[in-house]
Amino acid sequence: MRRIPGWVVVVCLFWAAGSPAGEEKPDVRLQEARAAYAEAMKSDKEGKYAKTVAQGGHALALLEAVLGGSHPEVANCLDLLGASHRRQGELDRAEPLLQRVLAIREEALGKKHPDVAQSLNNLANLYLEQGLFGQAEPLHQRALAIREEALGRSHPLVAASLNNLAVLYDQQGLYGRAEPLYQRALAVREEALGRNHPSVATSLSNLAILYSEQGLYGRAEALHLRALAIREEDFGTHHLDIASTLSNLANIYHEQGLYGQAEPLYQRALAIKEEALGRNHPSIAIPLHNLALLYSEQGLYDRAEPLYQRALALREEALGKKHPDVAQSLNGLADLYVKQGRYGRAEPLYRRALPLLEAAHGKNHPEAAQSLSGLANLYVQQGRYSRAEPLYQRALPMLEAALGKNHPHVARELNGLALLKLGQRRLGAAIPLFTRAFSVSERRLRQEALDFSESRLARFLQFLRTDEERLYALLRAHPDNASVRRLALGAALLLKGRSVEETADISRAVYRSLGQQEHDTFERLRSLRTQLAQLSHEGPGSRPPATYQQQLQALVEQGDALEADLARRSAPLRTLAALPALADIVAHVAQALPQDGALVEFITYEDRPLLPRPGTPKAQLRYLALVLFPDATTRVLDLGLAEPIDSAASHLRDALANRDASLQTQAQALYALVFQPLLPLLGGRRHLFLSPDGQLALVPFAALHDSHQFLVDSFDFTYVTSGKDLLPRPEQTAPEASAVVLADPDFSAALQPPASPIAEASAERSSSVGRFFASLGERQTHRAWATVPLPGTREEAKAIQRLLPDAQLFLGPAATKERLLSLPAPGILHLATHGFFLDDTPASPHSRAVGHFGALGENPRESRPPDPLLRSGLLFSGAGALTSSTSSPTRPPPNTAVVTALELAGLDLWGTQLVVLSACDTGRGDVKLGQGVYGLRRAFIVAGAETVVMSLWKVKDDTTSQLMEAYYRNLLTGQGRASALREAMLWLRASKPHPHYWAPFVVLGRDAPLRVLAPGPREPPR
Repeated sequence: MRRIPGWVVVVCLFWAAGSPAGEEKPDVRLQEARAAYAEAMKSDKEGKYAKTVAQGGHALALLEAVLGGSHPEVANCLDLLGASHRRQGELDRAEPLLQRVLAIREEALGKKHPDVAQSLNNLANLYLEQGLFGQAEPLHQRALAIREEALGRSHPLVAASLNNLAVLYDQQGLYGRAEPLYQRALAVREEALGRNHPSVATSLSNLAILYSEQGLYGRAEALHLRALAIREEDFGTHHLDIASTLSNLANIYHEQGLYGQAEPLYQRALAIKEEALGRNHPSIAIPLHNLALLYSEQGLYDRAEPLYQRALALREEALGKKHPDVAQSLNGLADLYVKQGRYGRAEPLYRRALPLLEAAHGKNHPEAAQSLSGLANLYVQQGRYSRAEPLYQRALPMLEAALGKNHPHVARELNGLALLKLGQRRLGAAIPLFTRAFSVSERRLRQEALDFSESRLARFLQFLRTDEERLYALLRAHPDNASVRRLALGAALLLKGRSVEETADISRAVYRSLGQQEHDTFERLRSLRTQLAQLSHEGPGSRPPATYQQQLQALVEQGDALEADLARRSAPLRTLAALPALADIVAHVAQALPQDGALVEFITYEDRPLLPRPGTPKAQLRYLALVLFPDATTRVLDLGLAEPIDSAASHLRDALANRDASLQTQAQALYALVFQPLLPLLGGRRHLFLSPDGQLALVPFAALHDSHQFLVDSFDFTYVTSGKDLLPRPEQTAPEASAVVLADPDFSAALQPPASPIAEASAERSSSVGRFFASLGERQTHRAWATVPLPGTREEAKAIQRLLPDAQLFLGPAATKERLLSLPAPGILHLATHGFFLDDTPASPHSRAVGHFGALGENPRESRPPDPLLRSGLLFSGAGALTSSTSSPTRPPPNTAVVTALELAGLDLWGTQLVVLSACDTGRGDVKLGQGVYGLRRAFIVAGAETVVMSLWKVKDDTTSQLMEAYYRNLLTGQGRASALREAMLWLRASKPHPHYWAPFVVLGRDAPLRVLAPGPREPPR
């Protein structure tokens, strides 16, 4: 955002009353002049600049007549007139007035007087606004020297000169020269005025804007927040400076795609300005323009257009039709019309804006590049490539020179030019441009998002996804080009599952590398998550709904702040272990593949036309499959529209979960859509690492059927969030225990839940949700869990101990949530209990299921928490006793036995090789395209587990025990963590042929054999 330098009009104090006794009364004309001057000052403040010029001109004529042309009061009036002409864009009329002010003050006060420095400052700022940097710089330097000599190097006015000189360099893109001046100005003001002075806030804001211009939004945000706190403390919440700070802060969120955070700040800034200045002040145009741009980028064109038009009208009325700020409104409105395909209305606006900006700032200013690139984009969309190319070629170096080669706006320009090359059928020229643009985006992610909370990072990744998806559309259009395949696969490897990767890296840094302070912060975060889980599960109770929602939101915001703090502290360590660059990531992942293996990256993406035209079809969700081999060769297949694939995946999962007799039909249908077309690309490979996306993440490929056999017979599948999961991890310390098992929790307690037909019949390890918590906006009168014992889990635990004699077993009352959350990292963690993922189907008999969950009689779809990590979890001892009512506030809180995925993400499992979630639906969750499944699987990966075994539907208690015992026997023979499960599945299928029994579990993560296992006595499978 362009900032206005420190323009100051010297204001003289006049006396409205008569002169003291004995003195001669002032001339009537002088009184009239002073009154006119005061009125002119008032009009200037109100933004009525034409009126200011008229009143000021009248005052000037009278002052010159009475006092002569060289009086200081004449200089003050000239100063005001010069400022008013400047604000109206009449820079040529302002210059001689300001030059005359300087001459009067030099003559009257000498060339080294501080007031002369102020005149130099004002004239220099005029030249700066004209883009005459060479004329402005010596004036600012001279003003600085005068003030340093007259006032000392630590005077606040010296800081003002430092600030203005920094603005000069900043606007030329000379960030290296501007930054130390801003920093020195800040230090001077803090020393002279204190850390909480409004002038300090100004320096903070200017330094923040510098960082924003460089794309360093994280550094900028912290400074803006500090400036906002200072100004709110000093001025209250309705001051104009508050509005400016709010706008600047909103600009950061806007640039990061955090539209929900930016919008209320823009709206608040607009309201403050309208209240202080009235609805017709030209300054109102700034928040109007920002809001319009925000709506335009979200496709809310009907909301954007009237705001753009109002901003344009305000500026034209107050500043005249040739002011550069008018050009900004013209460009914004033209951009909107291009998005709507209204090219005839857009082109004349661009053409009108460009000469205004060139006249004001010169032909090489980055603001002129906006008109050039907008016009170029218009021509590209019209297919007029020969007219667009020279405009892009002119705009790109202008932006690079002003903003640096790694700025987000440069990436936008590179993408535009690349699309132009595509339109010209010059794919070879387009690929390097797309590659460079993505590299800028990736660099931005590595720098800008290092201190983001998990939720903010997820939103930022979604904001960047449009550029990522453009590469997948490019790949679909050019599947035979090896460079395009490598570029698209590199993007997928870097971005797919990036959120879980970054969050896990923070956890690893806290537990393995950082100090006590960070550990304490992380413990506070864990405590907050437990409070949030408890409050979510309790429901509002007797609280008013609004109060309840505020309490939930407060806990979420506190948690986000602690996450951001930990992210910031761990950033240096995470940077040292950063992912390979785009140019190297494909080769590194290929090297990590076994020689007999291949990686299949499934990608679900919005396929948009690369070169949109009016009437082109809307974006459609599609699937791609990218295959990577150990020699780094790649292949690609367009699997088609997502809707039939997702539908087939959902039908298959339902058939598997419900033990449908017609299961094979569903298994063949999905096979025909997503796997059979891949066979020619696989080259006979049978050991496959699958990185599914969309609904494919919720089905076991082993249960697909090729009309002759299930794929478990011929393929060995290992699941990964992304192929980058195959890259070597930093070495972890050895765990304290070889294996820990929590099983057969004691669900009975002093307080029994009400009887339930579902509960009496239930014997699954699942949380089938009959009812969930009361609607978050309604009162809850009663809540209960309906759970049944799981005898199979006790037998399962004892079987594991027979195989692993050193295993620690926590059974019955010892299988508690507290025990789990306080465990040191074991080599193996096995959890056999009830599991749940809300939005489930009713429990079936003999499953590890929860029959009743939530408020009796409530609609579970209306009452579920929005965070999927609060809707996924496990139950431990005491769950059957968990009842509460509004009339019994002293009863045990629900979270004493229910542990959510949000809480489990805080475990220390760094060094844990294997986590087995022997319960129902532990692999379920909310699917986030490109970022995996949000549920228990994500929680345990974030906590550090190398490999997670999890279920995709409700599993039977008895058959699960058999499957798990066979699995551990296979692990003891040295089989890989995924291969051992495949062999166990094949063994169980002999007695239980339906895949409902043998195929519910999948392995996510590393397939390598466990590093240390001490085998116990061997027994044949039963």
